[in-house]
Amino acid sequence: MKYRRIGATQLELSEIGFGCGGNAGLMVRGDIKEQTRMVARAIELGFNYFDNSPDYGDGKAEENLGLVLRELKHRPVLNSKIEIRAENLGNIADHVVRSVEHSLKRLKIDYLDVVQIHNGPVSVPPKLEGKVYTHLWNEDYLAPGGAIDGLLRLKRDGKLRYSGFICRGNDAQEVCDLLDTTYFSLINVPYTLFNPSAGRAMPDGLKAPLDFGNVISQAVARGAGSAIYAPLAGGALSDDAISGAPRHPLARQENADGDKARKERTRATSLAFLARDNGINMAQAAFRFILDHPAVTVALGGFSSMQQLEEIAAVPDLPSFSAMQMARLDTAWHNNLGV
Repeated sequence: MKYRRIGATQLELSEIGFGCGGNAGLMVRGDIKEQTRMVARAIELGFNYFDNSPDYGDGKAEENLGLVLRELKHRPVLNSKIEIRAENLGNIADHVVRSVEHSLKRLKIDYLDVVQIHNGPVSVPPKLEGKVYTHLWNEDYLAPGGAIDGLLRLKRDGKLRYSGFICRGNDAQEVCDLLDTTYFSLINVPYTLFNPSAGRAMPDGLKAPLDFGNVISQAVARGAGSAIYAPLAGGALSDDAISGAPRHPLARQENADGDKARKERTRATSLAFLARDNGINMAQAAFRFILDHPAVTVALGGFSSMQQLEEIAAVPDLPSFSAMQMARLDTAWHNNLGV
């Protein structure tokens, strides 16, 4: 495993992080013995960063990870998140503090290395209803009693070291405005073979619903790092998805025969040369693409099986794509990945 520093901080993360979300399902729906076995193997392979959230299984992923780490007597770099919903808008700072304190209790630790707001920033008040937390008005980050105030209270009390937030797309200016406050050290953002706009200008000809405005470079210029989530585009960038094979039983199940799945198979198939020509699988190719960006800090893997874990753990030692392969990738993007 290789390691990269988060921006201007002193914190170094493994190039591959261990994601605990529900898409892969291990830390939410898995058996505790298998969770322990796989986390132990990840640590053995050099993983030092574990990404979590109270929203993953309604706190179950945090509880399970805490139990596993106590069993293994190991304390890696730990991240969790805060979801701000309509019911929390009356006193956001207090909710931020309470949310982290609950995460600490579930994990049974004294502090988190990184805490991120799970709401992406927007320039106008979003419509939050029920359990929705996708976005948050920048003013609700910045105003007295807002999200930043809560994070500062937690840092003052020694309950967090660094803070960050998620990027949801079409939000580059709002992201930069928050990074300019200097309170944030790590953004979470998707940067994939399907949509590379978080790390470069949107390629000519590629049609994507969201433009991430090269925020990875914007972050590093401001002393922050980037954690890449959904590196396989929800599982679409994998050999199984291309072949139409069923997902692992622990993974979140989707309709493989739907229009969305068919289009994703077409896109992924147009990129299969990156795997075939390098003697690797499609998932490894997707991660290698991410790590080839020098400003990326960590790519977050979600693992359902030991095989998946070990395959992705090997990616940092794989060679980068050649100039010819990158030129062919540009052509694939220009042709909108065959869709």
